[in-house]
Formats: sequence, C-alpha cells, structure tokens
Amino acid sequence: SFKLSYYNEYKSYLSMASETMVQNAKAFLLQESDQSKMNLYDHLCDVLNSVLESKTPNAVDVIEDISKQIKEAKYRAAHDPSALHDTAETSEEVVLAKLQNKLFDKPVEEAEPEPEEEVEMPLPDLMDIANYFEQAGIGLGREETFRIFLALKKLVDTHTLQTVRFWGKIYGTEKNYIVAEVEYREGEEEEEGEQEGEEEEEVKDDDDEEKEEQEDLTPKPDWKPPPEIPKEENGTGCNKKTYFVCNEPGSEWVKLPPVEPKEIVLARQIKKFFTGNLDAPVISYPPFSGTERNYLRAQIARISAATCISPLDYYKFEEDDEDDSDGEGRDSFIPNVEFEPLRNIELIDPSLSNWVHHVQYILPQGRCVWVNPSQKHDSEDYEEEEEEEEREEPDEPVPEHGPPLLNPISEDAEVDGMPAWSASLTSSLVPQYAAAVLRSNLWPGAQVFGIDRKFENIYVGWGHKYTADNYSPTAPPPTQEEYPSGAEITEVPDPTVDEVRALQAAEAEQREREAEEAEMDEEEDEED
Repeated sequence: SFKLSYYNEYKSYLSMASETMVQNAKAFLLQESDQSKMNLYDHLCDVLNSVLESKTPNAVDVIEDISKQIKEAKYRAAHDPSALHDTAETSEEVVLAKLQNKLFDKPVEEAEPEPEEEVEMPLPDLMDIANYFEQAGIGLGREETFRIFLALKKLVDTHTLQTVRFWGKIYGTEKNYIVAEVEYREGEEEEEGEQEGEEEEEVKDDDDEEKEEQEDLTPKPDWKPPPEIPKEENGTGCNKKTYFVCNEPGSEWVKLPPVEPKEIVLARQIKKFFTGNLDAPVISYPPFSGTERNYLRAQIARISAATCISPLDYYKFEEDDEDDSDGEGRDSFIPNVEFEPLRNIELIDPSLSNWVHHVQYILPQGRCVWVNPSQKHDSEDYEEEEEEEEREEPDEPVPEHGPPLLNPISEDAEVDGMPAWSASLTSSLVPQYAAAVLRSNLWPGAQVFGIDRKFENIYVGWGHKYTADNYSPTAPPPTQEEYPSGAEITEVPDPTVDEVRALQAAEAEQREREAEEAEMDEEEDEED
C-alpha cells in the first residue's frame, strides 16, 4: 500500500510538472513580436489550419510559402504591405519595365491644329516588315519588335527627320545596340554640324597657342606625319546617312558621330567584340583612334556598303546626270516609278543578277570618293614648300576605283569558295505567296527580303566579317634604323706605332715636295 501511494504521488507530481512546462512553453510562443505584432503560437495554428483545410500535397515542401502568404494577408489587413517587401535592390528587369512603360503612354490630346501642308510620315510600318522576316525565321520576336517600333516613333517625335529605318541590332558582351538609320530634312542637320565645328575650332586654337609656346624651346624634327585624309561631308559618301543607337527600347537615343577614313582603315585591321558601352576604350593593335562609338560607326558603314541591296531597276539615276552611263562617280539615285516587280523565281536566281548595291563602295582609303593625299593646299607656308622641293618628291599616288553604284551583286567576290549571297524562298510549299530572302555570307547576320514592290534590309549579328581562318593581329613594323651605316661612321681598329710613323714620314715628304715645286714656280716667274 505504501508503494502504491508513493507511485500515485509521483504520478501526480509528473502531471503537474508537465502541465507547468506546457504552460511555460505556450506562454513563450504567445509572446508578440515588436515588429509584426504577431505571435508564433497563433501563426503556427493558422499554418496548420490552412494545410488541413486545403489538403496540400507535399506540405513539408511548401510550408515556407504558406507561412509567407498568411503573413502577407495579415500585413495587408494592417495596412503595412511594405513590411514584406524584399530589401534587395530593384532588379534590372524592373528598371527596364518601368523605362519601357513610358513608350505606351498616350500623347496628351491638344486642340486640333490648323491644316498645314501634308508631310510624308517618316516612320515605317515596322510590324509589317517584321512579318515578312518572321516568315524566313529572321527577326527579334514580335514583342521586342513592337517596342522598337514605339522607340522609333519617339525618335521621330523628338527630331526633324525625313526618313527613318530600323537598321538592325548588334550584339555586345554586356549590352546590345539597337541601330536606327535616319536622314534629316534639308537644312536641319547643318545647324548641329556648325555647332560641332565651332567647338572643334576653339579647341584647335587653344592647342595651337600651347604648341607655339613649346616650339620656342623644342627643336623641330625633320620627320613629318603622312597627310591626314579628310572625312566626307554630311550627306555624302560614308556619311550620307545618320545613325542613332540605344541599348534597349525606351532608353535614350544617342547620335553617332560622322565616320572618318582612318577609323574605317583601322576597323578593317582589328576584330573586337562590342561591350554595349559607347565610351568604352577600344584596346587593339594597331591602336584604334577613338572609343567604341567610333568603332561602332565604322562597322555600320562597312556593313551598309556591303549588304544594302535592292531589286534591279527599283532605283535609277537621274536623267540630267552628266556622269558616265555605267554609274561610276554617281552618288545619288531616285526611285523608279516605272519599276515592274520581279517574280520570286527571278529574285532567287542563282546568278544573283537581279539584285544591286544601292550604297556606295568604300575604297581602301576609307572614303567613297578618292582624294589625292599629296595635293598641296594654299594654306601651306612658302618655306615649307621650298623644303619639300629640296627633298625627293614621292611618287604620285595611284587613284583608287571601286564598283559603281547600283552594281549587281553577282560581281561580288566569292567568300571562301562560296557565293557572296545565298537566296531562298520563305516557303517551298506555297511558293506563289512566298517572299524571296537573301543572306550575306560575307557579313553573317545581314539579310534582305523582297516580294512584289516591297523589300527591306536588316542586320542582326555581332558586327564581324566572315573570315575562313582564325583572326591574327597585324604584325608590328620592323624596327627603324637609328642612323645610316657608312664608311665615315664605321669604327676601325687603331693604327700601330709603325703605321703612324710611316704616315708622318709620307706627309713630311709630301710637304717637302710641295715646297720645292712652289720655289721652282717662283724662279720661273722671276725669269719671265
């Protein structure tokens, strides 16, 4: 009986102790948080209740998500939704979405303006053009194309433009470039060019003053750098078109500077991936003069000159043009109103004789029109001209010539045994409704479609020319000689003592002989 009573007392003690522990644990779980004003006991009850009601499968794998949803619902009820927001910085996708959201804003409705002269809309129907490229498996997707379409509209609204064209997209290691090709209305771009010219003149004046101060103390070298090839004026040659770029639709359009011949010459010798930063340096050999914006502009000029093509007879030269009939020397053309569309079979003819280049060829000099670099200018000083006359005049440079404008692409050089272009139809099942598509093998990424009276060029690639072999940088030039080698500066061994004495004796005999001859001449003069 004693053992039984002791066991009952011990059992009651354990029961009281367990109840106390449960009460203490519950009291701890019921403690409210200073931040959320919630307690863990009620929250766990809500989570378990939600799991039991919804019969959530694999609840242990999603218990954290259920907990977060319950917290979010309570915070919203307490008008504090920001408490659950992530503390991390806003992602790039969110920033881009906010930026592109402005493209969809409708313009503010204003009072109807007075009717003016009708001006041709420079904005092309990019979605219709993208539809044909999409049939050939070319393009950027409908969503991105539509955002680019809205970005082009923004460009047209902020600049006075005559024509606008989506040139293409160039990929970069960090960001990409979306390129727009435009033409200003007559007289609009000149004002911008004048302002740039004035700023350059001010900088040159400051540099000239500094050079004059330094020239007083610094000796002038005889070597002169080769003459600089002048760039082509805006609206002519490589600078016939103006280009704007941006990294993403909705970001600010940036105007690229005019391209210079030396930039095109150097761009042909190097091969660099773009980064997507216009101010990034171009580290290469030979050293490139300028930043990535200049290199990008040079590559755009090269790609346009080689891949912008159009159907035969779509353009024609003006009748009052007095140049040669073969098109050499001409730099402009007009649409042919009498153009008769070619059939699809003719457009994909393997001879490629029904497509022509409508952008001028770039000469090895880096210009579309050759200039004589050795031609003297009136501004040269008379003294410099005299010095040049004393020197041996170099040979007169041979003028450079290239294919004329509107030259058939059938005359393009082969690319590693392949034709320069590959032609096909967008559909072989319904060829009568298909469009002709040509792809460049020289510049991978350049394509053009043609159907009826429509055609369009586009480039989507890395901005590199095809090469059969791996790229190898240009080898540095040989080391220049410090001085000309000759007998007068060649080191010889010192004479011996015997050689010196022999030389002195010979010189003494020579002097005695000359003295005797002089005396004999004097005696003969006295006798006469």
